[in-house]
Amino acid sequence: MARWQPHAPERLVVAALDLFEERGYENTTVIEIAERAGLTKSTFFRHFPDKREVLFGGDAMAGLLAGGIADAPATATPLEAVSHALDAVGQAAFTPERREFSARRRAVIAANPELREREALKGLGLTAAMAEALERRGVPDPASRVAAQLGALVMTLAYERWCDPAEETDFGEAARQALRQVRAATAAS
Repeated sequence: MARWQPHAPERLVVAALDLFEERGYENTTVIEIAERAGLTKSTFFRHFPDKREVLFGGDAMAGLLAGGIADAPATATPLEAVSHALDAVGQAAFTPERREFSARRRAVIAANPELREREALKGLGLTAAMAEALERRGVPDPASRVAAQLGALVMTLAYERWCDPAEETDFGEAARQALRQVRAATAAS
C-alpha cells in the first residue's frame, strides 16, 4: 500500500458511512473502515480520534459559522449576521452535491444513540461558536447567546428540510425560510 494517498479523510468518511449503513455503527470497526477506504488503521487515526468522529468533520463547521458572522455587514443585526453565516455554510458545506450524502449521514446518526449524543454535543459547540463570534462583533451577552440559540434552531430546521431528497431548495433559502418562521413565532408570543 502506498505511503500517501490523496483525499484520505474524504475516503474514510465515505467508507465509514457505507459500512455504518450496511452493518450498523456498532458492528463496524476502524480497521474495516480503513480497509474499505484502501488505507491503514494508522492513517485513520491521523485524521480522526475514533470511529464516532468520522461523521462529524472536526471544527470545520464552527469555523464556517464564525467566519460568516465575522464577514456579515457591520450594520447587520445579530440574527442577520447569523443568517449571513448560514448562507456561507450553505455555499461551502451544504451544496447540492452533498445532499444525498447528508441525508444518508442523518439516517445513520438517527439510528444510533451514541451518534445522536455526539450530534447534540456538536450542536452545542456550533451554538457556542456563533455566540462567541457575535460577542467579537460587539453583541453583548445575553443577546449573543439568544441569537446563537435561535441560529442553531434555524440551522437545524433548514438542515432537516434541505436533507429531504425530494427537496430542491438550497440550504441558504431553507435557512431564510426557517428564520422567517422563527421570527414569526417569536413575534406572536
